[in-house]
Amino acid sequence: MSVAFTKEESSETAAETLLPDRPISAHPNLVTLTGLKQLQAQLENARAAYEAANSIEDVNERRRQQAGPLRDARYFTERVRSAELLPVPTAHDVIAFGASVTYTRDDHPAQTYRIVGEDEADPKTGTISFASPVARALMGKAVGDVVEVNEQELEVISIA
Repeated sequence: MSVAFTKEESSETAAETLLPDRPISAHPNLVTLTGLKQLQAQLENARAAYEAANSIEDVNERRRQQAGPLRDARYFTERVRSAELLPVPTAHDVIAFGASVTYTRDDHPAQTYRIVGEDEADPKTGTISFASPVARALMGKAVGDVVEVNEQELEVISIA
């Protein structure tokens, strides 16, 4: 078909609808039960958004509206498929995946974070990824232990 008979926006639309996949971490996909439920909910939301976009009559607009949800559905499908559910630790003598840890950092007030999977982590809500520098330094430590992260000393106050 000659370019003369195509809409000018078609090449732009094609570029907008071919979004690159979201990067998948090289770390194991460790999850808590809450994290697994969140991944499943996000997958369902992406599928619902894709289905909702199917009702758009204009083909170019439909493709634009489907691009994000389709990419998200591919990502969350893989994350749910590869999820390794780990139980909440029952012992609190050392820091492990799923534990909440309180520590002090130099002259700052005490901070408490729960160590969770990468997709579940949100420091604003009190969760950090097990792959983060702070969590990696703290894993396996006990109350009273001191570790150094980014030239700052962190002292473990409690583990729950």
